[in-house]
Amino acid sequence: MKNPVIPIIFLLLLIIILGSCSARKYLETGSKSYEIGEYFQAIEKYRKAYRSPKLSTEKSDLAFKIGECYFRLSDFAKASVWYKNAIKRNCSEPFCMLHFAHCLRATQNYNDAITWYQTYLGVKPDDAEAKNGLESSKIVKEWLDKPNRYIVNIVKELNSKDNDYCPVFVGGKDNEIIFTSTREVVTGKRKSNITGTRFADLFTSKFLVQKQKWETPKLLDESEMINTASDEGAATLSDRGDQMIFTRCLYDKTKDKGAELFSTNQSRGSWSEPSPIELVGDSIIAAHPSLSADGTQLYFVSDKMGGYGGKDIWVATGKGGKFEKPENLGPEINTPGDEEFPFIRENGDLYFSSNYRPGIGGLDIFKAVKNDKGKWKVENMKAPINSPGDDFGIAFIKGEDEKGMFSSNRKGSKSDDIYSFYLPPKVFNASGDVFNKETSQKIDGAMIRIIGTDGTNLKMRADGGHFQMKLKPETEYVFAAFRDGFLNDKVRTSTVGLTDSKEFRFEFKLAPTDEPIKVNNINYAFGSYEITEESKAALDTVVHILTANPTITIEFMAHTDYVGSDKFNSELSQKRAQSVVDYLISKGINPARMVAKGYGKTWPKKVTKAIAKQYDFLKRGDELNEEFILKLTPEQQEIAKMLDRRTEFRILSNDFHE
Repeated sequence: MKNPVIPIIFLLLLIIILGSCSARKYLETGSKSYEIGEYFQAIEKYRKAYRSPKLSTEKSDLAFKIGECYFRLSDFAKASVWYKNAIKRNCSEPFCMLHFAHCLRATQNYNDAITWYQTYLGVKPDDAEAKNGLESSKIVKEWLDKPNRYIVNIVKELNSKDNDYCPVFVGGKDNEIIFTSTREVVTGKRKSNITGTRFADLFTSKFLVQKQKWETPKLLDESEMINTASDEGAATLSDRGDQMIFTRCLYDKTKDKGAELFSTNQSRGSWSEPSPIELVGDSIIAAHPSLSADGTQLYFVSDKMGGYGGKDIWVATGKGGKFEKPENLGPEINTPGDEEFPFIRENGDLYFSSNYRPGIGGLDIFKAVKNDKGKWKVENMKAPINSPGDDFGIAFIKGEDEKGMFSSNRKGSKSDDIYSFYLPPKVFNASGDVFNKETSQKIDGAMIRIIGTDGTNLKMRADGGHFQMKLKPETEYVFAAFRDGFLNDKVRTSTVGLTDSKEFRFEFKLAPTDEPIKVNNINYAFGSYEITEESKAALDTVVHILTANPTITIEFMAHTDYVGSDKFNSELSQKRAQSVVDYLISKGINPARMVAKGYGKTWPKKVTKAIAKQYDFLKRGDELNEEFILKLTPEQQEIAKMLDRRTEFRILSNDFHE
């Protein structure tokens, strides 16, 4: 009798051998898919290989590769899981730590991201990408917590459960768009080996004014002239909307044919047969076109030789469907990472997305402006335009207004969705009140003079002592308040460089000219006429008054209390008054406008309504002479003597001219 155990052992060995061969095959075919960029296909094959116990020694590398595939598909949450798995298995690839940190940042785990960027920099201390990521992780929370003034909203009518992205406005107007979508009604039914989604087509939609919403999108061309079984999308239009250049990835079972740009023209509502634009050669990406307003420059994305890293932005010159001599935009725009989805505005500003520069998410949108020397200055558009997800494919409505649409897979999106954006104008409101400096009461009927660097020159009445007006951006202003019987007062303000709306609030305090005006907080050392440092700030207000009232001449009056001889007090007060005049001369005030006079103790202070309100032992009209003061308590006497020791000025004339 034959031993039944032998066939069973043989069968088990055969299963193990076949399983091992199958796992090895999945690993090899997965690697081939990975190498040609078919990340969706690679994930399926790698995952099958990963499940095999025969490849236990390669699980670390497999986990890393699966993470890389998800990373390139911008699925950062899933990529993060696989990178973490690879790190636990002691992955030897340093990039695992770097890309894990990127995923942590994209999923808003900023503290953990900082830790892993720092860990990676311990191995690669000069890596600029890691330094950018570390900087981003430190600044992104502030950007998200303090967004700029852009208003962003999802455009529900244009979006589906599938990918909808890269909107462009027909003729630059806001009532018709063309965009890319992988929704169910696309012409071709094949799915991309790169992303696992259906091949895309170009769709169009018009804005329905009566319903105040976009109509249901439809295929741009149902004759399959433009939309074919291949992958179409990412279009740009001429200024009039009669020429379109778009991206087409030709389908070929045998090889990856890359992406090409095609040009087509519209006549009487029909598009012509698209023709390829020869720019970069075979098997090299030429995608994401953007045509300048005059049609002579075509910006596009390519990974052709001569770039600075992954995908770069290039520009070619030409007209119609012929463009040549592509030039790389250089390191001011391009980085070792990917720069994609350019959009050139009619004013020459360039917008694009990058995954390398400091930013919030995977792809962030950046704005580049050329200076007088032709150099690009690049800045992140920050939140809410950018998010922890991918933000790309921005397009502006023609004109000076900051509004348009862009694409994003941010939180709240079903996949890649289309969002609108709008930058409301900055609003600068100015309002103010005019007061009597002595009584603190509002002055009815005062006039306000406003002069601005934009040419503004107007007068307005402050009815009831109040006024208000709107200010213009990037303008410097001078406001002056005046009324007969009062000194003028003025303030300077500016809206230059302000990035947010602002409410300006002014208070003008006009001093009456029919009685002496006290200068508060003028102090001297005991028995001295030298002005203290603290007093100089108070005297600077007098400089302001004299500058605002250039035709007045004044007399400075210094007073002492009754303590001391008449001669001593007279000489001391004269020197004190002269010290004030000398200080104002040092500040540029014409000496011919000022007279110094010391009155010693000959002019006791009379209590005003404001003083009586402040000190309950005094009443309006009291004269603070020696006889009156000696009747007060010792504490009250010191207050009264302090009120007597004062520096005032009065108006002598109002007709001075330099």
